[in-house]
Order: sequence, then structure tokens, then C-alpha cells
Amino acid sequence: MKIPAIAGLALAMLALCFSAAADAAINLSGTRVVLAAPAKEASLLLQNASAEDFMLQAWVEADATGEAPFAITPALDRLRAGQQKALRILYYGEGLPTDKESVFWLNVQEVPQKARTENTLQIAVRQRLKLFYRPAGLPGKAEDAAKELKWKLVDKGGKTLLEVTNPSRFHVSFASVAVRKGAESYSAPIDMVAPGSSFAVEVPGLVERGYSNGFKVEFQAIGDYGGMTKHINVIAN
Repeated sequence: MKIPAIAGLALAMLALCFSAAADAAINLSGTRVVLAAPAKEASLLLQNASAEDFMLQAWVEADATGEAPFAITPALDRLRAGQQKALRILYYGEGLPTDKESVFWLNVQEVPQKARTENTLQIAVRQRLKLFYRPAGLPGKAEDAAKELKWKLVDKGGKTLLEVTNPSRFHVSFASVAVRKGAESYSAPIDMVAPGSSFAVEVPGLVERGYSNGFKVEFQAIGDYGGMTKHINVIAN
């Protein structure tokens, strides 16, 4: 079935609007936020890099317990073209574990001003980044947590899984994880492992069944400021 010329033009314009709006106009000064006690707040610098004004909305998503003991200021504000503004994240001071890190999602959503012309599609673009609350006095250092990870291959239900255990009190986030043996390389879909926990995933293409001899894991860990460090570990039997 052929699409009429007018409908085809409308679809092309719609696709163009989606493509243009998909790029965020507001730049964030970091890829994550760490609120480290005894500090009661952390900040994130926002910059409107466009030539248009945007309404800014920010909030923190609750964790699995339904708790999000944070306040955001400004939670709703206008960010004018070229303007910079600091987003403050304040901790209430109670309710979170004191023996390990907690993690939440910080959302920054930009809402464009009313369109000057009719038949213009506008989209509210949302950026999400991790918000870590780090209690005071935790043993060890966050930058050393990636070195403490323990890796092994496990056989579950006839499938080979890569399991990572994090004995530290800090979250470890990954930019990439790969299982390697000689010229073979298998990517593992692991985003993050929580403190004091284990996480296992199936590694597509890996056909070994519980035999980890000769395998290594190479991964890039993401630090507090968004930088990445490369690590190579032997996978234990």
C-alpha cells in the first residue's frame, strides 16, 4: 500500500522532530552523584547548551523499599538559554543503612517551552544517573572495590553463568565485562554489583559447562567521577 504524499511528508517531519528532540539540551556535569557522609548534600551542575529556554524537573526514584530520603532543589525551575544552575540533592539524615552504600536513580527531565508554530512535536527528554549514598566510616576505599571482586563460572540448569561476588561495602559499576580465553571473547551483560552480594548472568556464546581453567575476565569499572579503570582477573575454579 502506497502512502499518500501528504501523509509521507508528515511522517518524515515527525521522524525529524523525534530525531532532533532525542538529543538532550541540558548538559550534566557528571554521570553519577556521590553523597558521602558526614555531608548532608551533594550537587550537580546543569547547563542549558541550547538557544531555547527549558523547564527543568528533577526527582529521585525510590529504592526497593519505597524509601527515597532526599530532597531536590530546585525540583522545578526554568533554565534559560546558556544558563548554568546547580542542582542540590539533600539527605534527610535517616533511614538508610550505615554499613554499606545505597543506590538510587536521579532523574533530570527537560520540558521545552510552548512551540512557536503549530504541528510541532515536542518531547520531554529525561536523563537518569545513579545517586549513591555513602555512609561515613566504611572500611576500605571505593576506588579499591573493583580489585576485590571475585569471579567464577557456574553451571546452572545446563547453562554456564558468570558469577561476580563483591565483598566490599561499595557498589561497583561496569562499562564493559568480557570473558576471554586465548582469542575467544564473550561479552557479559553486567551493569553493577551491589556491596556484599553476588550476581550471575548467562554469557552469550560461551559453551563451556563449569570448566573455568584458562578463562579470564576483563572489565572496565567506572569511578566516582565517571573515569574508567581496566582490570584483568583469573576466573577461579
